[in-house]
Order: sequence, then C-alpha cells, then structure tokens
Amino acid sequence: MDSAPGSFPRPDSFPTPFPFVLVLLRRMADHQPGLVEDALRELGFGRAVMREANRRWQAMQRSPRRRSAVARYRSVLGAPESTSTRRIGDLTCEALSWSVPLWPDLRFEVLTAPNGAVWNEWLVRAPGAPGPRLRTAADLVPWSCTVDEVARAFAPARPMEGSAPTRWRLAFDAPEAENGELRHYVAEFTWGLLQRLENVRPASPTA
Repeated sequence: MDSAPGSFPRPDSFPTPFPFVLVLLRRMADHQPGLVEDALRELGFGRAVMREANRRWQAMQRSPRRRSAVARYRSVLGAPESTSTRRIGDLTCEALSWSVPLWPDLRFEVLTAPNGAVWNEWLVRAPGAPGPRLRTAADLVPWSCTVDEVARAFAPARPMEGSAPTRWRLAFDAPEAENGELRHYVAEFTWGLLQRLENVRPASPTA
C-alpha cells in the first residue's frame, strides 16, 4: 500500500541502497509494470514511495549546487563494493560497482573518465556469477540478461539510439526456439537490463 502524504521516510532512514533501487524501478515501470509491482511488494514499498524517490533523484541531478555524478551515487549507494581501473581503447577509466537488492547476481556499475565525467552507468553481471545461456530468442526473458550479454550472444549486434536517457537498444538476428528460423529483433534495455523485444521480422537473406 502506498504511504500516506508526507510520510515518505527521510533519505538517511532507508536501508542502503534501497532509494536508488526505486529509481531503477521507476524507469523500468514503463516497459514492465507487472515485474515492478512484484519488486515493490518484495521490497515493502508502494508506488508513491518509488515516485518520490525518483523525484528526489531528479532534483539532485538538476540542483544548481549539484555534486559530481559519482558523489551523487555515493550519497545514495554508499561506498562502492569494488573499484578498479579499466582500459577502453587508448583511454583509462575507473569502474565503480555496487550490489543492489532484487538482482544479487548483478552489480550497478559506473564508468568514469580521467576527468571524473561519467561515461556509463548500468547493471552488469557480478564477477564470478554465471550468466544466462542465450541461444535462441526464447531465452531473452525480461530482466534476465544485460545489454553486453545479448550483444555477445547474438553478434554482430548493432547498437541503436535509446528512446530515453538510461536506455539502450540493440538490433540483431536470433533463431527461433521452435524451428531455428533466423529472425530480426530489436531489444530495449533500461539501465542495461533487458526489458522487451520488438519489431520482429524474418532476417534478411543477406544479414
């Protein structure tokens, strides 16, 4: 049940990192409202609390006295579970990751440039956690896999512009489980986690 007006808990009263999990869920509710409702029940929060958490996060991002993106994440997620240096092409970046409720085999990862700017912010598979076996389109179940896992399983996948911030799209060909027929898909991801497949059609003979 939603909280009564004015009863939203103080940010420091939340068990870390629940506030940001609600921000993740708010974006995912556009595509998977049923899964989000189940997640909210598991966490013990109502939709009004989720909306308020998202409103506060947006206010933090737009504040004229806003802190750096990494500082904002630290304020709601606490100290990173791990920090590492990563090479991307000719550049060196820092990767910070946090565990989150609901998805114990995933981590929320933030990649930062040498100047502190955030390059990427998404959910990735936790080190050592087994990923899903992605062989056919039937294996692409919402919330089961990340954007990089799908890109690797059905290479060559073509990145496409997302429909909103924190969203990614991939175009690729994948076989049907029933008959092995190759079909063309566009998958949409929110915060790096699969939400849905769309625009299904037979794959081009030249693909």
